[in-house]
Amino acid sequence: MGCGNSSLNNKKSEKALKAALVIQNWYRGCRAWLRARQQYALAIFESIEYADEQSQMQLSDFFSFLLENYTHLHKKDPELSCQLRKSTKDRQDYMGLIEVPDSYDGPRLQFPLTFTDIVLLVEAFKHQKILHAYYVLEVLFETKKFLKQKLNFTHIKTSPSKGLTICGDLHGKLDDLFLIFYKNGLPSGNNPYLFNGDFVDRGRNSIEVLMILLVSFLVYPKDIHLNRGNHEDFMMNMRYGFTKEILNKYKLHGKKILQTLEDVYTWLPIGAIIDNKILVIHGGIAESTDLNLLHCIERNKMKSVLLPPASRNSTEPEKMKVGEIIMSGIITPKDVSSEQLSKKEWEQIIDILWSDPRGTKGCFPNTGRGGGCYFGPDITTNILNKYHLKRIIRSHECRPEGYEICHDGKVITVFSASNYYEDGSNRGAYIRLGYGTALEFFQYQVTNSTCLKPLHQRVNVIESSAIRILKEKIISRKTDLTHTFQLRDYSKSGKLSVTQWAFSMESILGLNLPWRTLSLYLVKIDKDGCVDYMSSFQDIHIEKPVEEAESTLIETLYRYRSDLQMVFNIIDSDCSGQISMEEFWTTWKLFSSHYNVQIDDSQIDELANTMDLNKDGSIDFNEFLKAFYVVHTYEKLNTSNAKHSHY
Repeated sequence: MGCGNSSLNNKKSEKALKAALVIQNWYRGCRAWLRARQQYALAIFESIEYADEQSQMQLSDFFSFLLENYTHLHKKDPELSCQLRKSTKDRQDYMGLIEVPDSYDGPRLQFPLTFTDIVLLVEAFKHQKILHAYYVLEVLFETKKFLKQKLNFTHIKTSPSKGLTICGDLHGKLDDLFLIFYKNGLPSGNNPYLFNGDFVDRGRNSIEVLMILLVSFLVYPKDIHLNRGNHEDFMMNMRYGFTKEILNKYKLHGKKILQTLEDVYTWLPIGAIIDNKILVIHGGIAESTDLNLLHCIERNKMKSVLLPPASRNSTEPEKMKVGEIIMSGIITPKDVSSEQLSKKEWEQIIDILWSDPRGTKGCFPNTGRGGGCYFGPDITTNILNKYHLKRIIRSHECRPEGYEICHDGKVITVFSASNYYEDGSNRGAYIRLGYGTALEFFQYQVTNSTCLKPLHQRVNVIESSAIRILKEKIISRKTDLTHTFQLRDYSKSGKLSVTQWAFSMESILGLNLPWRTLSLYLVKIDKDGCVDYMSSFQDIHIEKPVEEAESTLIETLYRYRSDLQMVFNIIDSDCSGQISMEEFWTTWKLFSSHYNVQIDDSQIDELANTMDLNKDGSIDFNEFLKAFYVVHTYEKLNTSNAKHSHY
């Protein structure tokens, strides 16, 4: 009997073990599939983000084209309102005109600033208080004064009693900054920080993040270090949200703040070197990176990545005088040498602000972003050896875990904005560096209702958002895609193979994405594995502001809406939100000429006149752009294939 019971128990144990293994394998499979979907979604976000930055970088060509090819924009007003290089006023020009009323209930800073002011500011921002424009300007002017005393590269020494905390991109994510301070402590003389650029843009609390960092720097200028990122750039801010945030929060003095901030950016150090071993820069390096030259560059001449140095070899004086006619405040031939970096110097700074590491050997153009380069492990080794360094710490790229180590441990990326693309999309991280000790990585994620949900629900949210913005990208190129599909559809069946469809998507959109996998979410596929290519545009369309307008015109304006918004923001220098009909037409004419966009001028005239509803001769361009919004009539993903249903 004993033997029989033992045998029976063994069989039950085997069954239980097999069942546990089945469940375990199923769970692992589901989790792996969810992680794969999450990676696809992040790839979409990143690819579209970089494509947008590439478009932004290409505007530098447009502005150069503007200066070199046109002698006037507005015959009636030779000074124009378009000012790409504004002259910043001194402190006394602003501060004497601004008063802080007794009714103001926000934080009141006391100069010279102390640790108490850091605490005061943090607590006030936790309660959604707005710092008065008077104090914002005081902080900016004081910061500029201290920054002008800094070298291009800050040389930092750690000691047994004092380490260093390194933070990457924050992008206006105030909750992330609060969480870092909660976990790691407020900045102080005994708790030094290095913030590695991109403090602003994208997030909705950029001014609050910036003020906390600058006030901390003013209190502890030897212990709080600030590097310039590619978003510490007044023209980048016009596109990615910080300019709009300032003008919304400071309606009366916003323009003064922006003009002062533009000058502060130029004085930020462009890098740091820790213990003569670790190079900390925002982006990366190139094979031509010359740290000796970068140490000597007059960094304050780097106004914006979108304002490359003017040609110094032109023999046509009329071209060189364009700046006097097109843009008030633009440089002229007589002061080019004193006001601008050389092309080589400008490219050196672009490389360290915009470049990204890759696993492939060599150095080649950063085609994803349109600026800087991709640098391989051999380039890293060469540069480190040349300057007797051990490691590069950089930021600039959102990483799923908040940090990433590559190039055999010689390059470390740290990114401090969690939930960057979407709630639950990524963790944030910071690095603790002690004297003579290994680097410590601390990860976190600001918790909200989305992050508390199970993994499959979080992935669904991220995936849905990614597919949504990808569909908007697709619909903006509907005409071009349809033409390409039809050229490949030799039998005129309305169908293509998945491979042909994927190749068409890549060739038109230029997004480096796994299109074959994404086809499951974007198009209808029949039982033979063929794609109904017109289903690429199902359940989505661009709302037409003018019903009679051609679809090509609507798609084109939608595609370039961000570029045009930025150009018009520059024209609208008084920040009124209004531009004249002539400015609208002329700028579009220049823009379409440079980008070789073939649209009948009469269509633009008709559209502009129709949008001028009150017939006052000007256009509220923000409303104009908002008219070109994408309508999603069906929000759910294509999950008809049960094999790929959400777990």
